[in-house]
Amino acid sequence: MNSLLSRLQPYPFERLKQLFSTVTPNPAYAPISLGIGEPRHATPQLVLDALAKATAQLAAYPATAGLPALREACVNWMQRRYGLKLDAATQVLPVNGSREALFAFAQTVIDPTQTDASGNRQEAVVVCPNPFYQIYEGAALLAGAQAYYAPSDPARNFNVNWDSVPAEVWAKTQLLFVCSPGNPTGAVMPLSDWEKLFALSDKYGFVIASDECYSEIYFREEAPLAGLEAAAKLGRTNFKNLVAFTSLSKRSNVPGMRSGFVAGDADILKQFLLYRTYHGSAMSGMVQAASIAAWDDEAHVVANREQYRQKFAAVTPLLEAVMDVRLPDAGFYLWAAVPKQNATSSGVGDDVAFARDLLAQYNVTVLPGSYLAREGQGLDEANQANPGAGRIRMALVAETAECVEAAQRIVAFIQNNHS
Repeated sequence: MNSLLSRLQPYPFERLKQLFSTVTPNPAYAPISLGIGEPRHATPQLVLDALAKATAQLAAYPATAGLPALREACVNWMQRRYGLKLDAATQVLPVNGSREALFAFAQTVIDPTQTDASGNRQEAVVVCPNPFYQIYEGAALLAGAQAYYAPSDPARNFNVNWDSVPAEVWAKTQLLFVCSPGNPTGAVMPLSDWEKLFALSDKYGFVIASDECYSEIYFREEAPLAGLEAAAKLGRTNFKNLVAFTSLSKRSNVPGMRSGFVAGDADILKQFLLYRTYHGSAMSGMVQAASIAAWDDEAHVVANREQYRQKFAAVTPLLEAVMDVRLPDAGFYLWAAVPKQNATSSGVGDDVAFARDLLAQYNVTVLPGSYLAREGQGLDEANQANPGAGRIRMALVAETAECVEAAQRIVAFIQNNHS
């Protein structure tokens, strides 16, 4: 067996399952889960109709590069959304959802045999935000690389302080994962950070993978800045060493379709296509037809975003009264600090105990923030702590009434246990 499999850590929801294995939820309350970030709004009818009309596509093997019509739909959406003019033949590639693509991309990019100037083998490093989507870590480890966790900074609206990453780490870095809007923090990275990362990429030669699957759920008037958009604003129109990942799952409420696309550096995408051809990663023609319908329509996205805006407007004030939490820039998570009574040795609230006791008393599931992060490798004490400790992630994916009910129960739980 591949010995690298032993380096993988349990997935957050496996850890949650183990935590709850000895908990008996209060039967007086119906269960409400804010744990898994799975969109639960209705799938648009236009997508269902397109799927139904494309069943004949099941009789043919799909091409890994995707239908020309789908690639055109992707570049047309990029033009409408970001004002970018991409080449449909070389700068976009359909993928089976961003999760699959993020993992496969690391296997394409990472070279674990790379050597330094003296001919000695040099450790490959993948830098990722911390807290993070655990696929980044797993992809790095199974590619034979070492993950470096760059902690988010509450003083920077939970964006990473990239200056905290030492030069010796950047010198070994082959791939950087960026997530903006962030999971779980909801932070959107500013243009100044993109400019800094592009300069670092130019200096050290690493590739930037920009995970943007939450880009269409936002609460400000201005839509979130994207990686390719930032590059264009800074005059980097060839998108050197930059690939963006986007998905229909959150935008169009179709997580079961497993559909998205990557866009950016044509030279990298050429190699990624080669990898995917051998990997067998072609998207079903039926799903491609439905994806075209989804990318071509914006009305359902606007309506979906409005549902989230109304939901967050109803829930956030309730929780703000008893927790350190605020409306995120984007995404569908609330990243909240738990009360500090019975604090851990690090001086923050115990997020694991909070999640366990909340389920036992009020039958509401939340995800401990420490399960989404790792102890850092920073040079100072602040960067060595687990940046998710003392916080919980709440996925407001259910209908508004259910999310409000969950918030009311959390308020009662805190008032009864932490006042």
